[in-house]
Order: sequence, then C-alpha cells, then structure tokens
Amino acid sequence: MFGADQKAKAWAVEYIWNASLHIMGSRSFHDMAAWWPTSTDQFAPPMNQIPKAVFSRQGPAILKNVKTTAALGEARAKAGTTQSAEAQPGAGSWAEAYVASGDLAEEIAKLKAQEGKPIIAHGGVSFARSLVAQGLVDQFALIVAPVALGKGLPLFSELAAPLPLKLMSSKAFPGGAVAQIYRAA
Repeated sequence: MFGADQKAKAWAVEYIWNASLHIMGSRSFHDMAAWWPTSTDQFAPPMNQIPKAVFSRQGPAILKNVKTTAALGEARAKAGTTQSAEAQPGAGSWAEAYVASGDLAEEIAKLKAQEGKPIIAHGGVSFARSLVAQGLVDQFALIVAPVALGKGLPLFSELAAPLPLKLMSSKAFPGGAVAQIYRAA
C-alpha cells in the first residue's frame, strides 16, 4: 500500500503498536491468520503480538481453521515465498483469539470496557460498515494512498444520515500518502 515510502510504513507500524486489541471479521481473520504468524514483514510483530478478537457467527469453531504455524511454515517453504519457515514471536495469539459471536454492539461495548490502549479494527468493508452503521467507531484512521483504482466498496454506505467528522490530525508522507485521523464532530 505504501510502496517504498518507509516513513509512511513506520507511521503505520507505530499506529498499530498503539493498540491493545485487533478486531476483525471472520474472513479477514482467516486470511491474516494464514499470513502473519510466519511473516517477517515489519508489520508482523504488532500483528502477531497484540491480542485479537474475531467476530464470527461460527463461534469458537472458527479457531479450528487456524493452521498451526509449523504447517504454515512448511507450506511457505515449499511455495518459495519470502515468509519465514518458523513461527514469529506472538504467532500463537491467532489460535488464542477471543471469539465474539454475540450482538455486535454488546460485544464491542464489552471489549471497550476493558482497560488498555485503543482497539483497532482491521479487514473487510462488510465488517467496517457494520461498525460504522451502529456508531461503534470512536476514531477513523484513514490513509489516502496515491493510487486511483477506479473501483472499490464504499465504507460509509450503511449510514442512515451524514456523520460529520472533525479532523484530529493529518500527516503527509514523501511518497504521497496522507494519514488522516478523524473523530465524530
């Protein structure tokens, strides 16, 4: 997403480290649990070491689909990718994720009531739309990347009415990306 812009990557890694919990929908969880445990990417340490919660109607059964890091390493070694064949520190956190299968608003309220740093939501637009539509997002960290795709799914399409936002901070990076932090006005 950031290309060769190391300052933008460093900002994003620092932002992710400032979380006490990663939350995501089941599809994103499945994809991330298959990638991060053996990744040597600079985003891997916070992605692996910070606890996770997955929102899934499957309940705890979703964790049965998390492959062991040994199996992931073997598969990647055979495929010739740049992934490590070994589990990275914190890799086991994927198999230990909290599974939220109740009402979305109630589950988010329960997670927000815990002590710690902010919660960061990752993943697909469907999960994000649900959070936005129910007013469960306290802060939006939006990164505008200098790439015009021409397609994509709108994040705010489920809002019943316009949501005025207040810009809290904005940071431009050498490669053209801009990180903007907003809160509801």
